[in-house]
Amino acid sequence: MDLPERYERASAGFAAVLCAVRPEQWTAPTPCSEWDVRALVNHMARGNLSYVALLRGGTAAGFVRLRDEDALGNDPVVAYQESVRECAQAFRAPGALCRVLDYPLGPAPAAQLLAVRTTDSLVHTWDLARAAGGDETLDPDLVTWAAASLERTYANMSGLENFFAPPKTPVGDGQERLLRRFGREP
Repeated sequence: MDLPERYERASAGFAAVLCAVRPEQWTAPTPCSEWDVRALVNHMARGNLSYVALLRGGTAAGFVRLRDEDALGNDPVVAYQESVRECAQAFRAPGALCRVLDYPLGPAPAAQLLAVRTTDSLVHTWDLARAAGGDETLDPDLVTWAAASLERTYANMSGLENFFAPPKTPVGDGQERLLRRFGREP
């Protein structure tokens, strides 16, 4: 499976959980203490659009400035799905994965950033499922890939502590270990 396929698969997992969110759950808290369900979904949609902007020549400053801007409008599910489509299309463009992008944690190869986006999508799928009371089981193939490539995915990025939850002791295996590495308590 190539990187764009992994990203699309992780995003489809998030979308499947998202489609089951009931209207009263949009304000439910998530494992990401600063976000409710709507803010988490916005983070995912906005993130997808921000990666598209980087691929179109956008800057790290623009990425950070737009980080919390609403990307969901009146139909969060459709907005999220559309952001996935745009992001996947942008990363599939000829030569896109070979470019170096102006990322907030330092210039990075687009292929590495797609791995970051894919891992983020996978971990936030669990967050959304936990918040909405859905099935918390993540795609085991993606969990194996993310765990095996974690060091490479986040190599040479400074300031990670400002973007990710504090790490927990990585005990357990598979999904549990991966989630704990991202500060989750499965």
